[in-house]
Amino acid sequence: MAICRTLLSYSQLHRPPRHQMLSTIVPTLSFSNYPPKLHEFTKLPPLYTSLKRLTGPLELRTLSASSSSSSSSSMESPPEGYRRNVGICLINPSKKIFAASRLDVPDSWQMPQGGIDENEDPKAAALRELKEETGVSSAEILAEAPHWLTYDFPPQVREKLNQQWGTDWKGQAQKWFLLKFTGKEEEEINLLGDGSEKPEFGEWSWMSAEEVIDRAVDFKKPVYKEVFGAFHPHLQ
Repeated sequence: MAICRTLLSYSQLHRPPRHQMLSTIVPTLSFSNYPPKLHEFTKLPPLYTSLKRLTGPLELRTLSASSSSSSSSSMESPPEGYRRNVGICLINPSKKIFAASRLDVPDSWQMPQGGIDENEDPKAAALRELKEETGVSSAEILAEAPHWLTYDFPPQVREKLNQQWGTDWKGQAQKWFLLKFTGKEEEEINLLGDGSEKPEFGEWSWMSAEEVIDRAVDFKKPVYKEVFGAFHPHLQ
């Protein structure tokens, strides 16, 4: 059953002041059923097949306990002119994906993401951003997408963010990580986050890949398709 929480709406695109705290429970969301999973694992779902025709397959990089503490992604360089960012695809034991609605963009849902601090390893940034935005600390990293994935800001968004940041970024270059939630929803998931940052989201739910893409803003949809293509083996 999907569980959702709602917060008061914020009109600004950036995070609100740290001192405000909000929390309200709303009715559970329900979504229409999507086609059943494929039973033949040698076949790719329509989403991934379409992506492969457009961009070519992405090789999945699986992270194990034996992996070095420094993520190999830190050795790679993002494209010039894009802000370094991490994206988190968090799944539950039923392989549904965590998504939340933005407070500043009505009816826009997304997966957690956030900027990478200077000299910060992307894997460490992913764990930090997940806790800051969702309160989740009980999560196991399963895999990472092998390449930086980029999206461009629409003109109005670019102007507003660059005024806020004092920069001139074209958009964001993201390193994506697949994480498995290992905690208890009622104890950890909290859209107030860990208290270090002000909330960005109003509601949350576990969704299918198709639902996440359908509810995302248009300029993020292509990246989400690539992310789910790369993580396909873990989402079946």
